[in-house]
Amino acid sequence: MTQDTLRVVVVDDHSVMRAGVVALLASEPTIEIVGEAGDGLAAIELVERLEPDVALIDLRMPVLDGVAATARIVGLGSRTRVLIVTTYDTDVEIERAVEAGAIGYLLKDTTREQLVEAIRSAARGQTVPAPRVAERLVARMRRPAPVVLTTREVQVLDAVADGLSNADIGKRLVIAEATVKTHLLRVFAKLDVSDRTHAVVTAIESGLLSRSGDGIRD
Repeated sequence: MTQDTLRVVVVDDHSVMRAGVVALLASEPTIEIVGEAGDGLAAIELVERLEPDVALIDLRMPVLDGVAATARIVGLGSRTRVLIVTTYDTDVEIERAVEAGAIGYLLKDTTREQLVEAIRSAARGQTVPAPRVAERLVARMRRPAPVVLTTREVQVLDAVADGLSNADIGKRLVIAEATVKTHLLRVFAKLDVSDRTHAVVTAIESGLLSRSGDGIRD
């Protein structure tokens, strides 16, 4: 093997799938399979012992799943990059893997050429999303993020809808008037409004406040 050869471990609880990945990469001169494992715990031990460049890890495995194994490997401070290779492409699975520290997410229908390029990219520290996964992530990013108000912000808006002044809201909620103003400014920013009336109306229309706008006082 040359100095530029990438050392890879393959982790999958299905021996047939594991053998398939190994066979797929066997003819690639720039990649060397240095180890195999059938569960997440064994994967961690493998990474600690061999310090490969890239670990190809399945998601659902016994003993320790791929997400937990990924988090542990990343937590070790290892130079090994984790590339998830799985059949699951749900948003929840993708988010869990990314949050755990996986640098890439591939599906098992990936071609040999795509897999080889993904391993090279991962080794360079570049994020590697599968095409279908990338499309879904881009679509989600383009959707406006849902507005979320804190419990206190809702309480303040509820008091505004009752027609209370900032001073009276402070007394009701036992907080300083300045704090009431701060909460209102945050609400204005979240709802993209500039006054109390529109804040209440927008919150009601968005289902964030179950109130009538009657009695609101600027």
